[in-house]
Amino acid sequence: MKSSIKVFKFGGASVKDANGVKNVANILSKYKNEKIVIVISAMGKTTNALEEVVNAHAKKLGNAIELYEVVKQQHYAIVRDLFPDQHEIFNIVNDTFVEAEWVLDDEPYEDYDYMYDQIVTIGELVSTKIVASYLNFIGISTIWLDSRDVIASDNTYREGRIIWDKTLNSIISKVPKLLEKTDFVLTQGFIASTSENFTVSLGREGSDYSAAIFSYCLDAESMTIWKDVKGVLTADPRIFENVSKLDRLSYKEAIEMTYYGATVIHPKTIKPLQNKGIPLYVKSFIEPEGDGTIITNDVDTNYPPIIIIEKNQALLYISSKDFSFIAEHHLSHLFSLFDKYRIWINMMRNTAISFLVCVPNQPDRLKNLFKALESDFTIAKEEGCELVTIRHYYPELIESLKKDKVVLIDESGSKTFQMVTKNMPIMKRKDDNNS
Repeated sequence: MKSSIKVFKFGGASVKDANGVKNVANILSKYKNEKIVIVISAMGKTTNALEEVVNAHAKKLGNAIELYEVVKQQHYAIVRDLFPDQHEIFNIVNDTFVEAEWVLDDEPYEDYDYMYDQIVTIGELVSTKIVASYLNFIGISTIWLDSRDVIASDNTYREGRIIWDKTLNSIISKVPKLLEKTDFVLTQGFIASTSENFTVSLGREGSDYSAAIFSYCLDAESMTIWKDVKGVLTADPRIFENVSKLDRLSYKEAIEMTYYGATVIHPKTIKPLQNKGIPLYVKSFIEPEGDGTIITNDVDTNYPPIIIIEKNQALLYISSKDFSFIAEHHLSHLFSLFDKYRIWINMMRNTAISFLVCVPNQPDRLKNLFKALESDFTIAKEEGCELVTIRHYYPELIESLKKDKVVLIDESGSKTFQMVTKNMPIMKRKDDNNS
């Protein structure tokens, strides 16, 4: 049975500055008499900036503290625009940033992913404390909740795997009681806690998934993701012209889109919602009165073509050194290594003596994979690739997307066409005087 609780998720773009925070507060003011769990991401590009801090510390570049100070000052600037000088939020923000400084005071940890999660997740903790304090400051009663107190994960740092029974019990026992005291409970996306009380993240852009976890556990009436676009679009408007909004999507179509790399929704978001039939709305925080897109159990209809581009891909050519067939035991071994080093396979093809895979170009992870394979396999890597996926394609559209591209590999199904491409090299004619 559905509860009357709603779950809202606001991403980093919505709270990138003081005006963004005020806009979010204005949207929430229209829901003051409803029971809502609000999930907030880190502000703006904070996660990227904190990743630079981690990398600087890991490589002992000597400027990690300096980079961290820049992030702190950016947040203090936002706080100064929102609060009077003596407000308690200044001390709260300072104390929160101190939580990660113990990591920077020590030598870099051998476990990079563990170190990453202890530093980068500070972005969400600071962001949510600022927004919750501002809502209370302007008279919108809000309780701040540490998501690490209710979302339990294993020790897979940077891609935590949820311990569902423990998480379900924690959320059910704590969140409804908080909502009896107030209309809004505000918490972090992206963050969970291990059994040893260490912070673990749920993967980049994992705040959508956090909101889905709360929605599932609370049997929410609905979940809404507030974006800087008017809904789910047929393509990335930064790349293509004449994109259109999809008014409705089925869970199945949404899962297909996110699996192939559509970034409007995190790939793990849909399943918890579909399991309980919780509708998902994707709406614009710029035009909050718009209808947005609703994702439900609808039967699939005739969708227009949907184009998804994933940049920074690598095409790996893996072949047996002794020219033996790539048989089942080879594939089993290969897949176990891809899982071990957490490398997502976006497209693959198997031939007699080779295995081709398109994967995100993550140098550190691929380096570990190559080292594990080098004794038995020959490996080549093609960098600078793009993975183009077209749902509900037609031939003319495919040909238009191939223009000025070299197609390295492609495949088609009844509804989906994929190709890995590179920009076509420009052929220059030799100067006549030098010929």
